[in-house]
Amino acid sequence: MGRSPGDAQVSAVLSARQTELPRSPSIWAQAWKRLRRDRVGMASLGVVGAFMVLVLMAQMGLVASGWQREVGTPFAPPHLVGAIADESETSVVDTPTGPNVDLSDVDPLAPWYQEWDRRAAQVKSVVTVKSRTLPLGADRMGRDVLSKAIKGAQVSILVGVFAALFATFIGTVLGALAGYFGGRVGDFLEWVYNVFTSIPYILLLFALAAVFKSGPLAKTLGQGVWTVVIILGAVGWTGIYRLVRAEYIKHRSREYVRAAEAIGASHLSRMFGHILPNVSHVVLVQLSLLVVGFIKAEVILSFLGLGVPIDMVSWGTMLAEAQTELVLGKWWQLATATVFMATFVTAFALLTDALRDAMDPRLR
Repeated sequence: MGRSPGDAQVSAVLSARQTELPRSPSIWAQAWKRLRRDRVGMASLGVVGAFMVLVLMAQMGLVASGWQREVGTPFAPPHLVGAIADESETSVVDTPTGPNVDLSDVDPLAPWYQEWDRRAAQVKSVVTVKSRTLPLGADRMGRDVLSKAIKGAQVSILVGVFAALFATFIGTVLGALAGYFGGRVGDFLEWVYNVFTSIPYILLLFALAAVFKSGPLAKTLGQGVWTVVIILGAVGWTGIYRLVRAEYIKHRSREYVRAAEAIGASHLSRMFGHILPNVSHVVLVQLSLLVVGFIKAEVILSFLGLGVPIDMVSWGTMLAEAQTELVLGKWWQLATATVFMATFVTAFALLTDALRDAMDPRLR
């Protein structure tokens, strides 16, 4: 018997309902939904995003490209302080040498000295017009402190981000190998981990900085920003290694990994295609924590002269310069670098806490 029109309509409705079945949101969609409900987290995300845009603009040369130019007088104060009178400027009074003294008898060029001084003063006034105040003041060379702080943010934040990515890559790969395979591979990597963690962090950091800055490797790698990235990444991978290793030990014997093994998935596929997505929240949270820690470490290294080279500027080099200026009562470079660094580090730390809460599987 043929199907009636009513049966066809019922079948069409059932198939439509089957195609319209709601899908469960992904892990990332749930995390973003929880993060949007966190006002502090969203405000921190806005601050961090603004800094990242500023860093990108500085990297492209749109802002702070002329941070080395001497646009103001030495130690020009901020606008809110106002110009400070320069007591060194005193009027020069020509005193006659006597009615019967003619310098041209001694020096035939004497009549031209006054004219040359006048022309030199005119050229200097045209070429070197410098502001007596700047938005956030000037350093001892007359460079704009605001431009230095923006350029310093570019260097410090990029060092922190790339060093964190480098350390996260090392720690994740080594932790995955140790936790998944175990045995001799795990024992060897545990020995390497114990060697690194047995040395105090700050001493190991200074030792590697000294080797990379003054040893034979300095000629090969140079003394740029990437040297600092390698130093920080080589020291800071141990924390994420320990966490990733523990997660892989926990996940390697679960059903979905066994099912992947049963259908013929390779070790690399099981390690990074099946297990890694399920432990990615641990990796991302540790990555964000490393960014904050590495920015602080870069500031310490640059403050001690072991960080970025002297022809570059970072928040650490600004603080190093400010310690001598503070003795003279010039506080604006110290205050600017401190406010910039504290604002970004605090916002990033709060964003990290919000991300950890949003991605915690126990809170889904």
